[in-house]
Amino acid sequence: MGFCLQSSGVVVRHKSLKSSLLFPRNQVVNTIIRKQRLPRPKFSMCNTMKEKLEKSSILPFPIMINGCTGKMGRAVAEAAVSVGLQLIPKSFSSSEKSGEIVQLCGTNIQLHGPSEREGVLSSVIDQHPNVIVVDYTVPSTVNESVELYCKIGVPFVMGTSGGDREAMFETVQDAKVYAVISPQMGKQVVAFLAALEIMGEEFPGTFSGYSLEVMESHQASKVDTSGTVKEVISCFRKLGVSFELDQIQKIRDPKTQLEMVGVPEEHLSGHAFHRYHLTSPDQTVSFEFQHNVCGRSIYAQGTVDAAIFLATKVQSKAEKRIYNMIDVLREGNMR
Repeated sequence: MGFCLQSSGVVVRHKSLKSSLLFPRNQVVNTIIRKQRLPRPKFSMCNTMKEKLEKSSILPFPIMINGCTGKMGRAVAEAAVSVGLQLIPKSFSSSEKSGEIVQLCGTNIQLHGPSEREGVLSSVIDQHPNVIVVDYTVPSTVNESVELYCKIGVPFVMGTSGGDREAMFETVQDAKVYAVISPQMGKQVVAFLAALEIMGEEFPGTFSGYSLEVMESHQASKVDTSGTVKEVISCFRKLGVSFELDQIQKIRDPKTQLEMVGVPEEHLSGHAFHRYHLTSPDQTVSFEFQHNVCGRSIYAQGTVDAAIFLATKVQSKAEKRIYNMIDVLREGNMR
């Protein structure tokens, strides 16, 4: 008995066959996991979201992208401009880059180090009271950044993973600042996570006794463990699986990613390949969940959708202040 549901980004398989997460190239044909060369994602104008923005009562608002020199920051800038949002010509960066000017989508962005951030953000709020901040900095500065956003009172979308998430939520709750906080900005992946959450709530203990193998592969520059992986593992625990985070097979070596994981060479510098393999106690049944993302457009588009979503909440003075990407999905912004 077996089934397979597959798209370019997500693969779900069930088959009465045991397999390992990594395997030699010459065994690919005989395993559950088949390497596939995903098409290069193309970034295009988000017409649906642009039309929605134009028809809504929200004027195209300015967006400040902190960490704009990184690859995610640049991708978000392109996505934001494509739907008509204005880039604030200032961005938080490291002290080493402070004072530099970079060009993004035709806008000259001045970079500011840690010592300047409070003054810069205050001036941005004074000039652009309807600004939305997007954060794609580094995990080590996440909590410090959130404390500043809350102190100044600016609504923000937190795309950076890592940090003390519990402390982050407490800080935002106490400050009553509007925010979208999510470890995963790709809406389609979030929908997959939501489905697992429903499984865990509706069918707790379904996979009791099953063993779990987890592999996550990201570009070498990603030092922290994927927040999405942690969320998926949390769902599997609700389903009865025993698994510790130190059991995650975290791959950052380009050669291994190319030869064993199946990451296209052109996407070694930007990808997210996740595989979750469940095996029954007698090893006669196995389930596999897989989602592969090449490039960053899925996250950039989701981030801009989150910013637009947050702007509507600020404008309507919504009672709820803290949101995640599932809340964005529930607004019907899938595209």
